[in-house]
Amino acid sequence: MKKDIHPKYHTECLVNCVCGNSFTTGSTVPEIKVELCSACHPFYTGKQKLVDTARRVEKFGIKVAAKDKAASGIKGKKVKKAERAEAKANKEVTVKTKDIKKIAQVTLNKK
Repeated sequence: MKKDIHPKYHTECLVNCVCGNSFTTGSTVPEIKVELCSACHPFYTGKQKLVDTARRVEKFGIKVAAKDKAASGIKGKKVKKAERAEAKANKEVTVKTKDIKKIAQVTLNKK
């Protein structure tokens, strides 16, 4: 191994958690600050705890609410298709006199 390329290893690294728990371990930095440790992590304690550092949970809730609100006014494809078919069936057909003459000429020419 080459000399002087590796960082210094501290055998007494102090780890401080937000909950107040602290313990020592080995690391290349002399002190570490963490948000969760084994004393307060939900996996180890069995208690649910939301850690929201940048309002992520609230932002996600706002996005979901906005999506649900927008989706409530949106119709599905089948509903739109049925409405179009109904409108087409109820549509009145107006035939102009010029069109009648053309239709008559076409039918006469085919016989």
